[in-house]
Order: sequence, then C-alpha cells, then structure tokens
Amino acid sequence: MKTINIIDYGLCNIHSVKSAITKLGYKPNLINNINGLPSDSKIILPGVGSFANGISRLEEMGLIGSIKKHIDNQGHFLGICLGMQMMFEKSSESKNTKGLGIIKGEIDLIPNQYMNKTHKVPHIGWNKLTIDNNFSKSIVKNDYNVYFVHSYMAKDVDSNNIIATCEYNHIEIPAIVKYKNSYGCQFHPEKSGETGLDILKSLLDI
Repeated sequence: MKTINIIDYGLCNIHSVKSAITKLGYKPNLINNINGLPSDSKIILPGVGSFANGISRLEEMGLIGSIKKHIDNQGHFLGICLGMQMMFEKSSESKNTKGLGIIKGEIDLIPNQYMNKTHKVPHIGWNKLTIDNNFSKSIVKNDYNVYFVHSYMAKDVDSNNIIATCEYNHIEIPAIVKYKNSYGCQFHPEKSGETGLDILKSLLDI
C-alpha cells in the first residue's frame, strides 16, 4: 500500500484529508518532520487560515528548508488551499511575510468589482475547472466541478505553471498549478466528492 505523508502543522482539517487518502486506497501518514523521508516520498501540505500564520508555523517547525529541498530534488509535493498559496513568493495579506517561493507569482485578494458591480468575496462553493490545452487531459479531465473556499488568489503566474483555472467574478483564477514534481490546488479535492477524489488520485499518481 502506497504511503502518502500529510504535514500536520495545526492549520488544517487533517481528518478530511486523511479520509480522502484512505478512500483512495493509500495509507495516510501524519508527519511534522520531512528530514529522513526517502526522496521518492509523496507529501501533502493542506491548510486553512492566513498566509502569515501558515508560514510562521512552518518556520517554527523547521519545515521550510526541508520542503524546498524535497521539491528541488524532484520530490512529489501537493499543496492544498493555503498550502498552495504558501508555495508562491508573497501575499498582499501579509506583506512582510515571504512565501516558500517555489512558484513565481504572488497571492492577492480576489477583486470584488466588475463593470461597476460589486461581487461576493470570498469565493465559496462549486465551480468548474478549465484545463490548459497544453497539458495532458489524462491528468485531469475537463469540466470538473470542485469546491472552493478562499478570498485570495494567485496572480502574475507564468502560464507554464498553470494546469487548470476557474472563472469567478469574470476573473480567471489559477486552480491547479505545478513546478517540477510539485502541484498546488486552490480548491479542496478532499471536499469535492468523487470528482475531487479522482483529481487527487490523478495528481498523486503522476
């Protein structure tokens, strides 16, 4: 049985992620230290809450350097929601806090104005993914509906780092991003039913 390591740093609903991993037939393994894991280990960084709190917790636990090393060595990594946002360089939510800097770009508040109309933020609910035509459709199928809960989005992201987007308030939001063998989901695959499990399995089996 394949083991999937889940970083437990106190800022996520770890049980829903564990449950999803178990349903897929993998063995979930909660960790608070990456050092010593084999280079081919698969690691998930889930998360909810603020950018600054997330980075602060990773710093306190001494995880930032080891996460970067794992990814630089082509180790498999998946960030979910806040976990994805922390993969970027910085966030307007916490201007004095540096992100992991794995992917170039920054995190900013979703605009709530379009054509002089105010739209709801945060983005909560189900939304359809659109897949980049340059990326293999065998990884993630098109027209998937998945569950989002977020007020901030990635921007200024190179198109080569974007696998999938969704549209909200007439704005294209990066929904799945990648760098080397690391991936990030802005939505919650573990809360997106069978569709989410399908996507999660696809990303874990890459």
